Amino acid sequence: MQLSTTSPTTDRTYDVIIAGCGPTGAMLAAELRLHDVRVLVLEKETEPTSAVRIVSLHIRSLELMAMRGLLDRILPHGRRRPASAFFAAIPKPAPEGLDPRYAYLLGIPQPVIERLLEEHAIALGAQVRRGCAVAGLTQDDEGVTVELADGKQLRSRYLVGCDGGRSTVRKLLGVGFPGEPARTESLMGEMEVGVPQEELAVTVAKVRETHQRFWLRPAGVGVYSVLVPAAGVSDRAEPPTLDDFKRQLRAVAGSDFGVHSPRWLSRFGDATRLADRYRVGRVLLAGDAAHIHPPIGGQGLNLGVQDAVNLGWKLAARIRGWAPEALLDTYQAERRPVAEAVLDNTRAQTELLSTESGAQAVRRLLIELMDFDEVNLHLLGKITAIGIRYDFGAGPDLLGRRLPDIAVKRGNLYGLLHHGRGLLLDRTESLTVGSWSDRVDHLADPTAALDVPGVLLRPDGHVAWVGDDQQDLDEHLSRWFGEPAH
Repeated sequence: MQLSTTSPTTDRTYDVIIAGCGPTGAMLAAELRLHDVRVLVLEKETEPTSAVRIVSLHIRSLELMAMRGLLDRILPHGRRRPASAFFAAIPKPAPEGLDPRYAYLLGIPQPVIERLLEEHAIALGAQVRRGCAVAGLTQDDEGVTVELADGKQLRSRYLVGCDGGRSTVRKLLGVGFPGEPARTESLMGEMEVGVPQEELAVTVAKVRETHQRFWLRPAGVGVYSVLVPAAGVSDRAEPPTLDDFKRQLRAVAGSDFGVHSPRWLSRFGDATRLADRYRVGRVLLAGDAAHIHPPIGGQGLNLGVQDAVNLGWKLAARIRGWAPEALLDTYQAERRPVAEAVLDNTRAQTELLSTESGAQAVRRLLIELMDFDEVNLHLLGKITAIGIRYDFGAGPDLLGRRLPDIAVKRGNLYGLLHHGRGLLLDRTESLTVGSWSDRVDHLADPTAALDVPGVLLRPDGHVAWVGDDQQDLDEHLSRWFGEPAH
């Protein structure tokens, strides 16, 4: 059965077909629609997920939502937590200097963020079909033919696999997915407890002296997030039960704390894998289809959404016909190293949760080092992606970094980026985007809270140029936004 959220198009050739309507696929569809790209999203599940698992949006993802005018719509559905204790759950306060508008973690039910992003994509004109599983694909110089499980075929210029860690698209492409299988597994969920908070806190603090992969911490009114090793739960094929949690809590802490009324229960391992390639011809991979890692630090959803924002404008530029020749290749060049770094930091955090004496010695040393604000900020930047600097060549430190949401005469910077276009922010009032005005906006503002004369921002908010020389600016406009319109 096929379900469609919009009327089916009479033209069966699409610009882009996206496999998977999770956060990555929905965000990518929305980004493409900002540039009037014809998008079809195929989702194998007939209904949205019903598992009320809480996921987290980190600083950089919150900034991206603000850039697209989505944050105010999302905030009422989430619960804020300070931007602290991110790295290996080490309890340190947030470092100074963070923008208070985004310096928090937003916990939000997974079905809610998926619904909000899907609604956003549909409102922009994306078509979503549920109950449609990709079963085969072939590609040629003109496009991709996608075969569905029911035997029907669809045609598109490009295909993007956003279909999760067991990605069918990745397997059909024959792209390698090397890494390490799971060595340890944990149970994680949200539930109520039946003992006083004071008693709970004392017991948990004592257990965590020797078991870092264990916690019960508040996750809302009367609700606790629970993490406990899954070593005694042998059947990986079945979802965990409340009894599994009780048994493991008694084994580790000597008490099951009277846990009851679970909101959601899950089991996860520390498998870590990274796709060899993010692109094969006209087929690309994003999100968990390209990388998987332990959920410690809550980076998975954020990494996928950020993949989508990096890819969307580049793929749209290729389809619209103005992309420089190598622009689409920068997607892998920029995002694969980011994923590699995330895999490394989750490996490191997993080791720091070990009960082995060597790992605990390193943890104690890191706790001391994180008293230095620079160290704390560096590690926070790894988890929240605000420390990313893409390699755009030699230049000022600002080049390749994301620009914070600075004040400008028309309000705030991110309010100017809702349409997914480039932006020249010009304090000199003498620069121009010239014939690139169909792709790049221009704000001449000598009052902008910026320490340089001018910056050119890509649609994903990263700084592509810094300076005040018009000829140099034109070269960078051509590099990122193609030949000027005539």
